[in-house]
Amino acid sequence: MKFEKYHALGNDYLVLPSEELKGDLTEEAIRLICHRNFGLGSDGILLGPLPSDKAQFGLRIFNPDGSEAEKSGNGLRIFSLYLWDTGQVKDKPFTIDTMGGVVKSQILDGPDKISVEMGRVSFQSDRIPVTGEPREVIGERIEAGGQTFTYNAATIGNPHCVIPLDDISEELARRIGPEIENHANFPQRINLQLLKAIDRNTIQIEIWERGAGYTLASGSSSSAAAAVAHKIGLCDRDIRVRMPGGEIEIQISEDYDIHMSGPATRVGTMVLDEKFLSGLA
Repeated sequence: MKFEKYHALGNDYLVLPSEELKGDLTEEAIRLICHRNFGLGSDGILLGPLPSDKAQFGLRIFNPDGSEAEKSGNGLRIFSLYLWDTGQVKDKPFTIDTMGGVVKSQILDGPDKISVEMGRVSFQSDRIPVTGEPREVIGERIEAGGQTFTYNAATIGNPHCVIPLDDISEELARRIGPEIENHANFPQRINLQLLKAIDRNTIQIEIWERGAGYTLASGSSSSAAAAVAHKIGLCDRDIRVRMPGGEIEIQISEDYDIHMSGPATRVGTMVLDEKFLSGLA
């Protein structure tokens, strides 16, 4: 199988063109293909374009642990650039159908600025989901790593737990990330963002991604964290999100519709050896 490798601010994906897939893409195959030592190495696989009756292009997004993700902002920018690179889209907006909903994307300035309308953020527990009675999950308490934190939960097609703090670090994200991801409050597991507000238009986040672990950048995490920062009064509607891998721009409407823009980069073509595939079989 031939893959196209891209990254978005250090968050790397393998694009698997649908015509390259022969047979099933099993969880075992995904884990081995994505493995940094024993496979091609990536933070996930983007399978597409696929047929869709809801959008121009269908897309499936797989985490490196073999699970399927509903939505990925970085993955969507990467897939959009792949469609651009292969001549399947031009400068007009186009739609992509994901498990987390249909989004609209547009290449604004080649790989340097790709715009995605990510959808509407909800803080409702039954939609995220979070256990307990239906409610907005804002300012609740959670224990992890021997500490108690105040958290806010949100969904933009996939679930997020946002913890505002005065100081954030990679070490803390790695320490509490696995426990938060698999906490009993979150029946479908969850993505974690540690959030620090810099000013009214800038936040900084550290990310632990469901099914992937510590991550240098994430578009859906940026969207959720920015929405929470605005919801709890830390920031205005136009927010620059700083991450270890770089920056993403987020605009939030009155109804919490999210407009995300940022770069993506093509790395090259990778071909999986046939013997490797036969070994999987």
